[in-house]
Amino acid sequence: MVPLNLPNFLTLLRILAVPVVVVALLDGTPNGDMLAAIVFALAALTDGLDGYIARSRDSVTTFGKLMDPLADKLLITAALISLVSLNRLPAWVAMVIIAREFAITGLRSIAADRGVVIAASWMGKVKTVLQIAAVFALIIFNPAPLWVDILVYLALAATVISGFDYFFGLRKRIEEQRAKEKSVAKQDPVP
Repeated sequence: MVPLNLPNFLTLLRILAVPVVVVALLDGTPNGDMLAAIVFALAALTDGLDGYIARSRDSVTTFGKLMDPLADKLLITAALISLVSLNRLPAWVAMVIIAREFAITGLRSIAADRGVVIAASWMGKVKTVLQIAAVFALIIFNPAPLWVDILVYLALAATVISGFDYFFGLRKRIEEQRAKEKSVAKQDPVP
């Protein structure tokens, strides 16, 4: 059973927002772009909020650790695919972003199997902010002005750079985690 605390509730709301964004964009809903933009923005706000609340209230759960990043990926992926369907975003841009997101999820799973938790880096956080801003702008502005195109390519660049950082930094992070665990074990021997 899912422990229903506030952070997990916000994560569930973000997941439930995904079909609303897609339907608002693709189904010819009156004022669909505006509705999609509002729901997307609110869902994106819950991304940072749920993690902050979970840590500050010491209510981090296994469900939250697993579902929070999944909810983020669902929201971004669904919006990107919808925008490609509307010819507002080149398919190759969406595929690079989506492929990176799923590759990093795979890396995190491998690391977790080895007992290593890979926290989001500052580059990953910049990437997330740029992706959210780019998707939001693409929803709001149709056709997209030049500055939105620039924002999309900045988000793409941050996505690729942070992906390389995760890929090439994984081994280093695993070694650092193991060294830290050995150090703690030496300081606190089990009787």
